Amino acid sequence: MSSQSTIDLSNLETYLKQTIGIVGPLSAEKFSHGQSNPTFLIIDLGSKDADSPYPDPFPNKLKKRYVVRKKPSGALISKTAHAVEREYRVLKALGDNIKELQIPVPKVYCLCEDDSVLGTPFYVMEYIHGRIFKDPALSELPPQEQTPEIKALYYNEMVRVLSRLHSVDYRSIGLSGFGKHGGYYNRQLAALSKVHDLQAATIKKSSENSNTPDHLSLAYTDGHDNGALPQFYILVNILKKSYCPDHISIAHGDYKLDNVIFHPTKPIILGILDWELSTIGNPLSDLANMIQYMTVDIPSEDSLVRLYCSLSNLEYPLQGWTYAKAFALLRNAVISHGIRARLSIGQASSSIAAFAATTGPK
Repeated sequence: MSSQSTIDLSNLETYLKQTIGIVGPLSAEKFSHGQSNPTFLIIDLGSKDADSPYPDPFPNKLKKRYVVRKKPSGALISKTAHAVEREYRVLKALGDNIKELQIPVPKVYCLCEDDSVLGTPFYVMEYIHGRIFKDPALSELPPQEQTPEIKALYYNEMVRVLSRLHSVDYRSIGLSGFGKHGGYYNRQLAALSKVHDLQAATIKKSSENSNTPDHLSLAYTDGHDNGALPQFYILVNILKKSYCPDHISIAHGDYKLDNVIFHPTKPIILGILDWELSTIGNPLSDLANMIQYMTVDIPSEDSLVRLYCSLSNLEYPLQGWTYAKAFALLRNAVISHGIRARLSIGQASSSIAAFAATTGPK
């Protein structure tokens, strides 16, 4: 079994007894979804959760549940990737002010930067009972909700919550040093170029060592087996010469359907997950990222952008929108490229990493 799929329950139990007062013993199950940081459902088998939504006869579901999210084991391709420390910081800042801000995030309990506990830094947060939809067409909805009108409610809720997040005064909640003020896209293009080159070198080296599966050996490269994405530098140069208004806010960095938890029965978001790429950035990047994953026109892109503009007091048409969409495609191509690089060295977190490595933007 991969080291990314296991967790030292003995060390974790000792640590959590000391920090947050769990009862123990613990059980752990790795979430299959998610491509970057290994994430585990932890159940405190000796506890009882008075707030559990589960009725009898499900005794384990009456136990207190937590989520542990950690950096992958082994040498990381990029020093700036897998930033669980940043995730913890932004979640705590938003969570400490949740009554005022009304930004739905899971409560975080502790951050551990001592590698002797689980091998890499990790943090612990609450488990939120709800629904995570993986299909942008919302096929997981019950049959009676498979209508354009109801599906639109879920995406409209995502836009509502996103607009509210972008309205937060990040300085007032202690995030003034969380990212540079302005110049987000230029910084991101420089950072993506560095990350891409590191990933390309990793893919090339593993390919030479015959560690890369045959069906991935040339997939997602420029065809010359150097590990690079096709036309990557051309698009980077085009974006560098193009213009997008420099709006500034908290940027989630990977805001999309499967990174939010919906209420068990209602189109209401209970929690926003996966803040690894969050920073102080351009809010258009979040909106473009969310919309690019939609495979059906329900609701339409135009209606969602209009709603965002209305909620955010911005003029429509949204200036810089084409730029934002192009950048979102480039960034997610680099993310898929990174999955392929981690897969090539046995560091991929998800059980579906091979599929994800070849299905991003091209």
